[in-house]
Amino acid sequence: MKRPLRTLLFALLVLLAGACARHKIIPDRELAEIFHDAFLANAYVGNRSLKLDSLNIYEPIFASYGYTTDDVQYTIGNFSKRKSARLGDVVEQAIVLLEAEGKYYDREVAILDTIDNVARRRYTQTVLSDSLIRVGSLRDTARLSFSLPVRPGEYELRFSYRVDSLDRNTRGLRGRMWLDRSDSTRANVYTMTLRRHRTETFSRRFTVDSTHCRLRLDLLDFVDKPQRPSVTVTDLTVRYIPTAADAVSRFYDEQLDIRIFADEFFRAATAADSL
Repeated sequence: MKRPLRTLLFALLVLLAGACARHKIIPDRELAEIFHDAFLANAYVGNRSLKLDSLNIYEPIFASYGYTTDDVQYTIGNFSKRKSARLGDVVEQAIVLLEAEGKYYDREVAILDTIDNVARRRYTQTVLSDSLIRVGSLRDTARLSFSLPVRPGEYELRFSYRVDSLDRNTRGLRGRMWLDRSDSTRANVYTMTLRRHRTETFSRRFTVDSTHCRLRLDLLDFVDKPQRPSVTVTDLTVRYIPTAADAVSRFYDEQLDIRIFADEFFRAATAADSL
């Protein structure tokens, strides 16, 4: 009887040792980092309206730290046995990590936004400008018709106008503007009504991509049969604002004329080696 009993006790000890080996106590610092990663995973999944129940998102996080789900559950359950430790303190550590990261990335995003804005302002250029255009006859209306080639970015139109009492178009006047596509179709078609007897200011911005080829502006058109107009347009401008990527690239090239890994650097190094 003693031998089987010893064998049974030995087997139980082996099983208990194996069970204990399967469960690790995770240090508080690492547990806080695991919570931090889990919070981020929750936010990522939540933004995409995915169901947590159907996703295995936590196990890879635990595994990256060398732990299993059982280890995490065991560690959390073990907090009730530790007089000097609280699970809430670990959660607070995770929150501190998240807040510190949030401040850092907020600052980095603000810096990038500032660089983008500075670069775009640096390379914004006026592509059309006229301080004063007077239209007093039907022949003069051609002076308010423009066709501008475009490239990706934004085009900002701005001007002031006045339709005075000498205008004979009782049904009113209007302006039209649009983008021509390469396939001869139109995009962003906009029609404005010109108000009478007072100075008005108008502005509009057009977003251009690679499918667009021209910006068309007919700032004076007739609602009914054309009669003699009397319109004054002042401070007409069209400004081109490049894309942030293009502006930053140009800004970088301009500010760093000599830089490691630039084409000029390699050309100079190759020329030196050939001597």
